[in-house]
Amino acid sequence: MEIELNAQTILIIIGGIVIGWLLSTIKSFFVVKKHKKELKEYKDHLERQMKITDTGNKTLMDEIEGLKKDNENLRISVKTLGQKPGRAELRQFNIYDTALRKMMLQAPGFSSAWESALQESEREYEENETGFKHIMGKVFGTSSITHNDDDTLHKIEHKK
Repeated sequence: MEIELNAQTILIIIGGIVIGWLLSTIKSFFVVKKHKKELKEYKDHLERQMKITDTGNKTLMDEIEGLKKDNENLRISVKTLGQKPGRAELRQFNIYDTALRKMMLQAPGFSSAWESALQESEREYEENETGFKHIMGKVFGTSSITHNDDDTLHKIEHKK
């Protein structure tokens, strides 16, 4: 099979190449157009997501800033309230109270001695509040009692 290369055959070959090139160009034009449209949709979607994220981040940052200010204000308020008269004593009292409760849990023998000392101290405090002990001290004077180990020596002193 021999192919004659005459003008008609060469024109058919060139025509086929041109038609193939045209069809390929038209197809690639539509493919490129489709990809550009898809890329634009992705860009629009990304832009929307970034706006939403940015809005959320701004809201969170504003909220964090507000919480920081509130925290600082509360810290200053606590510091100010802690400096009011009597607060240092109240703080020390709470520390002692906590320490005593821990002692009662850790040292069982301490508990009974502590309770009796506490009741005695409460009784003395109530007597001081009512003024009975103060009046008795003025009338009779303060006294101190000294006991010797074998209970033979008792000494009472009155001071005025």
